[in-house]
Amino acid sequence: MASTIIITGANGSLAIPTIDYLLQHSPDSNLVLTVRDASDGDVNTSTLRGIVAKHPECGTRVSIRELDLCHLAAVHNFARNIATDISKGSLPPLSAIVGTAFYWNLVGPLQLTDDGYEKTFQVSYLAHFAMVLRLIKNFRPEGGRILLFTSDGHEAGKNALEKFPPAICSDPTQLELLVKPAEDASPDAFGHGFHRYANSKLALVMFTHALNRRLERDFKLKKITVVVMNPGNMAESRALLVNTPWKLIILTKLVLRPLRPLLSYMDPTARTVAAAGTDVARLAMNEAHPGERGYFTLLTPDQGSRESRDETSQNALWLKSVQWVGLTLQDAPFVK
Repeated sequence: MASTIIITGANGSLAIPTIDYLLQHSPDSNLVLTVRDASDGDVNTSTLRGIVAKHPECGTRVSIRELDLCHLAAVHNFARNIATDISKGSLPPLSAIVGTAFYWNLVGPLQLTDDGYEKTFQVSYLAHFAMVLRLIKNFRPEGGRILLFTSDGHEAGKNALEKFPPAICSDPTQLELLVKPAEDASPDAFGHGFHRYANSKLALVMFTHALNRRLERDFKLKKITVVVMNPGNMAESRALLVNTPWKLIILTKLVLRPLRPLLSYMDPTARTVAAAGTDVARLAMNEAHPGERGYFTLLTPDQGSRESRDETSQNALWLKSVQWVGLTLQDAPFVK
């Protein structure tokens, strides 16, 4: 039965092999692929178009749409347009939302979006929070899957790049600092940048648990499952070369990429983007672990950090997120 899969950050390193797999193995899926720059001048979008062109038989069921997650108004408009397309029948109902888009900056100072929020947190977490809740009533009756992404960086002490541990608690004042932080206390751009990235990944894990709990209590929506996945350490990812210090770029090019097969023996999460993309596609299709929900490391059910499972903090973050993105009961369920 025909359905629609939305993928954010569709010209990214992880998304492209995911899309290639879906085009080959999910013939009933319409793909709505969002990118920040949909022009032919964007080299990454050009690569994405090349992948789609390899499957000419799929051309009518693939659309590439421009969406800048730095603008919450654009996210709201995108979700409204998708909902309208589904109600009119020009798109079939949703079977999956795959949120691969994210942002980090490990070389510069604190950045704010036009909405006035910290950029890493908005792009990686808040924009997906708003999109998912606005579209959740547009899934097919058989349900589907929402797939979000985290990393071991969400858990304090787990990632070697960490200098300041991630933390999200229920205190309203501390929560407000996630979107409107004070100026960095030191000139350590790398440390503060990774801290912001880790907090956004922690927020996504907390959102997953909180949303699953709400879905399981809703008779009409309980067939929708939410998975947050640590897709692994992918040396091929462009993220390691963008907004990163030269030392990390050199390490990536001269050590991590050439030695990946050897490193995988020491770190089982070290793998290619192609392998990760296949797993992502299979999860999105509900082919891998059908009907299961929660935290996964690669394709293995896992737990994530103890902090991410604290329901008091989850609910406090939820209510603030509703406020930050400006959702009402007319827009989406679960806003209270």
